[in-house]
Amino acid sequence: MTARVVRRDDASAVVEIVGEIDVHTSGELRVILLALADEGRTHIVADFTGVRFCDAAGLGALVGVNNRLARDGGSLRLTGVRPAQRRILRITRLDQLFRPYDDVDDALTT
Repeated sequence: MTARVVRRDDASAVVEIVGEIDVHTSGELRVILLALADEGRTHIVADFTGVRFCDAAGLGALVGVNNRLARDGGSLRLTGVRPAQRRILRITRLDQLFRPYDDVDDALTT
């Protein structure tokens, strides 16, 4: 898994994620996203276009980051989520927390 910040401003950042988010990589992703929160970015968009797989550890990392952002009035938003991953979000009811956005611009403006 690789995660790269592709856009940032004073309050937001967009992170492009490629690969698999699993028990081996979820900690790294959490560190990257929380570092952005520590810099004052309260709205983070995670672009999942390149994510092939995300397991329970990955979902847990995303929930933890979202909880941290929510304390400061922010949120973690997902975009580019594949249909199989949308199904997992729906089954786990995490679609209530992470409404998938169609694209990065939509996630940043809504």
